Amino acid sequence: MPVDPLWNSAKTRELAAQRRLGALIRLGREHRAWTLAALGDRLGCSPATVSRLERRSRIVDLALMHRAALEVGVPRHLLVTSLAPPVATAPVTTRVTGSPRDAEEDPMRRRTLLTATAAAGPAALLMGLDEALATTPPPSGAGPLDARLAAARELYDKGAHGRLLAVLPGLIADGHSAAASRRDLDQARLSSVYSLTTAVLNKLGFYDRARITAERARTWAEVSGSPLAAAAAARELSIVLRHQDRNADAQRILTSAASEVEATGLRTEASVAAYAQMLCTLMYTAARGGQRAEALAMTEEARRAARRLPPTAPAGRLFPISPAAVDLYTVGVHWALGDAGAALEAGKNLRPEQFPTAERKARMSTDMARAWWAWNRPEQAARALLDAYRASPGEVRDRPTIRSIVTELAERYPRTTGVRELYVAVTRGG
Repeated sequence: MPVDPLWNSAKTRELAAQRRLGALIRLGREHRAWTLAALGDRLGCSPATVSRLERRSRIVDLALMHRAALEVGVPRHLLVTSLAPPVATAPVTTRVTGSPRDAEEDPMRRRTLLTATAAAGPAALLMGLDEALATTPPPSGAGPLDARLAAARELYDKGAHGRLLAVLPGLIADGHSAAASRRDLDQARLSSVYSLTTAVLNKLGFYDRARITAERARTWAEVSGSPLAAAAAARELSIVLRHQDRNADAQRILTSAASEVEATGLRTEASVAAYAQMLCTLMYTAARGGQRAEALAMTEEARRAARRLPPTAPAGRLFPISPAAVDLYTVGVHWALGDAGAALEAGKNLRPEQFPTAERKARMSTDMARAWWAWNRPEQAARALLDAYRASPGEVRDRPTIRSIVTELAERYPRTTGVRELYVAVTRGG
């Protein structure tokens, strides 16, 4: 389909280069002679919301901006240019902002930050990530992006969160540089970089930042047209929304993503794995929302889908789900529904060797520890957390919810076998 001459003008190219997507949306709307209300009706929002989208220089709701741009006909190449953060023109100097009181207001998060890595202060690493999200650094030229993205995923799988935070700004920079090619594969790869960034931010409890990166992952996935990248981005966004107490929105996004993957026909193992993963995340989200019947029904559907998958996911698979992984999600579902006994029963046959990565081995133990803790069995909870720490220290040390269990164990059961050893290991990096 030929591009409307409107979008070939010097004005539109200038607006795209200036990252003024709102102005491009207004231009497209006026070209179609639509009122604010007309576009709002198409987007399901008010005329005032459309007006704010068009006037803002900073993108707040990336998904809505993307939908609005598509509605008014903004071509993909202009959309890609306008979505890329500006490139830094000078080296970024480290700066310290805020006051001591800011750190005092959330001691758990502060302790998590201070122990996230031994090599560098995670506060500085997060500052570097924040700067990369605001202003894309120049391309690093550090090597092939695929290999570096795979290495970054390995860091995530090891629970090496501090080291991962350190490499993400370079990946974001090079991902944007590659996506400027306008090739679908490069755009999907950039979406994957943002999905991985969201995953580690979710793990560490930084949900406001994770919301930004999740929206970017979703938008770049949609631009690329990749259903698997879109599913991964939708999953990460739903996890953010769940933590922000927006369960209904999380379930809506996951349901839509699962339906889109299912519509591909599930002809390959990769698509079956994506579908099973969507169901697993959806059933846990439903359980966290107290929807027992829905959660248990989806658990059975996920088990049926996982029967088509090998016992261990092949290396490099985007969704490394397996029958054992579905059983592990089932532990979480029962725990979220308040049935610790059923959670322990669901996980009684799980073994570390069923999971290929340190992160999943540790996750098995932390999920069982949560169930033991809910069942008021402090010794078993401490033993499971020690197992998790030995598999991947970061999975215990860096996750606020798991650290809180360690703290409570130390406060309430200091003489229980394993509790002191666990507390020393987690708080002192021993």
